[in-house]
Amino acid sequence: MKFHTILGGGASIALAMAAPAYAQDVDDPGAASTPLPEETVFDGDYLTVGIGAGYAPSYTGSDDYVVFPFPAVQGSIGGIDISPRAAGVAVDFIPDRAGPGANFSLGVAAKLNRDRANRIKDPVVASLGELDTAVEVGPTAGVSFSQVLNPYDSLSFTVDATWDVAGAHKGMAVTPGVTYFTPVSRAAAVSLSIGGKFIDDDYADYYYTVTPAQSVTTGGVLPAYKADGGFESLGANLFAGYDLNGDLTDGGFALFGVAGYSRLFGDAKRTPFTSVRGSADQWLVGLGVGYTF
Repeated sequence: MKFHTILGGGASIALAMAAPAYAQDVDDPGAASTPLPEETVFDGDYLTVGIGAGYAPSYTGSDDYVVFPFPAVQGSIGGIDISPRAAGVAVDFIPDRAGPGANFSLGVAAKLNRDRANRIKDPVVASLGELDTAVEVGPTAGVSFSQVLNPYDSLSFTVDATWDVAGAHKGMAVTPGVTYFTPVSRAAAVSLSIGGKFIDDDYADYYYTVTPAQSVTTGGVLPAYKADGGFESLGANLFAGYDLNGDLTDGGFALFGVAGYSRLFGDAKRTPFTSVRGSADQWLVGLGVGYTF
């Protein structure tokens, strides 16, 4: 029998859908673990799709917040696992093996980066115009360990390395992360993820540099600043999912929610977009519904 943790991660957005897992019934703390059903919706091929709404900064470094819709998809088809990413998806080509121990992942991640491409609430930042949407693609790899603290939990380590192939920032980003997942009842599951982000000079220059001409455009409100790459952010996200019919193993509808915080560092913190017009503290909340079949 195979179990999957459904996770979405990222510096600005980390949204997740309900996770297929089952554990001891916590309504009775002394209850023994209930046997798993012979078959679940997650044995073999399955697909989970979801839609939700999030509340997050209008751009990385902003202290103005906006509501935005987001879709999510996760599944396993023909032994190929599909996992959500922030505004994207990752595909793992290594089939998981059943039972305790380590499972390795290796595949491709693809994400849309629409930072400052729309919904810029700050009038000074908006006066500089919108940026182009970046399409970031690259390899993803990781390892996960099951049955760490109980028969149905997992601890996962992943890293994505992506490059912009659309000609927007023309740079790269590396996003490592670690996630602990556990069910808390037959109907509910939670996870805690911690992740960081490293960016190169091209990425930093596109999103965090203020040119002398741009400084003049803002009347000097944003002073000229040259940004370099490095460690951009570190954050944590807490996820909770609840199956609406009380059983995570049989699919159907589930509700999910996430709350997160990240802190900007280096030139992402020092840029006038953050230090003058925004904040290095970035918060996130989100709610949604998913369906598994």
